[in-house]
Amino acid sequence: MITGYFKKTSMQSAGTFTKDDPMAYQVRVFRPLACAALLVCLVVYSLFYASSTMFQSTAPAPARTFMTLHLATSSESVPAAGNETISSAPTQGANTTAYVPGVAAVSVASEAPSNNTTTHQVVHQVVHQVIQKISSKEQVPSIAASNNSNATSSDRAEQGILTKYLYESGYDISNVELCPDLGKNMQLLVAITSAPSHKDARMAIRQTWGHYRQRSDLNIAFLLGSSKDSQLVQELRDENRLYGDLISGHFLDSYNNLTLKTVSLLEWVDNYCNHINFILKTDDDMFINIPKLLSFIEKHAKDKRTIFGRLAKRWKPIRNKKSKYYISPNQYQPATFPDFTTGPAYLMTGDVIHDLYTAALGKTYLKLEDVFITGIVAQDVKIKRTHVNEFLNKRVAMNACNIQKGISIHMVKFHEQFDLWKKLLDGKTKCK
Repeated sequence: MITGYFKKTSMQSAGTFTKDDPMAYQVRVFRPLACAALLVCLVVYSLFYASSTMFQSTAPAPARTFMTLHLATSSESVPAAGNETISSAPTQGANTTAYVPGVAAVSVASEAPSNNTTTHQVVHQVVHQVIQKISSKEQVPSIAASNNSNATSSDRAEQGILTKYLYESGYDISNVELCPDLGKNMQLLVAITSAPSHKDARMAIRQTWGHYRQRSDLNIAFLLGSSKDSQLVQELRDENRLYGDLISGHFLDSYNNLTLKTVSLLEWVDNYCNHINFILKTDDDMFINIPKLLSFIEKHAKDKRTIFGRLAKRWKPIRNKKSKYYISPNQYQPATFPDFTTGPAYLMTGDVIHDLYTAALGKTYLKLEDVFITGIVAQDVKIKRTHVNEFLNKRVAMNACNIQKGISIHMVKFHEQFDLWKKLLDGKTKCK
């Protein structure tokens, strides 16, 4: 027995063990595992406690918040999670960011290769596991950032996404002075949706029926989205410097984002013009008979919670995927739309703006802005829609009587605005 003891002691001092010795075998097996567990603990600590920017909001919008996990003390800003990709392995001297749509952005600041390559591999594996866990638990739709392509944004919308995940609050150009004192002394704001490249249309309106903005109780603004054309962006800045009547939101200007443009209008009025009596939403290919509109407003000054316009009843969603107006069942399932006022021009009482804005953010997005805002959302918050014959909202014969009788005429080219303006002011024509 004594001889066996000394033999065992000598083997331990020499650093050799046999599988027949249970204690020695356990030490040999579990010591590396304990070291690995300690390493994982250190990594987890660095993930969740070492970073001072564990939670970070990327935008002031109430509709979206991101959680950002930093493995290094990098100071780069996290973009909107519109890219649905996870970055590949980091390269030397580059910053690598992995995006989980609508949920998290895990940022790794990569460095030159070090001796501790095992630690780097473990960190990369932990990041991948965190991303998988978050994406499996949080099935939040991805957010369409302002620089996303139309096709990608449209594809996401067709899957059925709440508007708040697509809309980004705020403005590149706000011009809050367009509504002094929050609109307390204003009767009417005419908000004209326009495209960045439609300068000729805006100029024609300014020189014709937009001339009524000189009144103290009325103002006119053009609502735009953003553009990827740097030269066009500079031209818009110059234009706004001259006229001061542009409002530019945080969304890419496109047909699929027309609803975002109207939501941006609602937000602007809710924030900067919430005491105004009436808001006319119209387009830059419209001719508006402002005197006729002001007479209508005077007659309906006491009306509350109403949208006036050309009422469309029992319209059905188009299910043909090749159609420009395609609406998927995920976006809207019923067989017919609620009654809505057609989009070229409609008039809202000022007391509906806040409810429309907040309710719109919580509804499934539709690119058909008139159906969405004045139909689905308005019905949800119990806003009345009233048909008005004077809202023609279509192209009509361009004679003086049609111009003088109607409030809104559609499909007017910019050079035609001048002729219609002349006919509106013509006091010689007698109409029945």
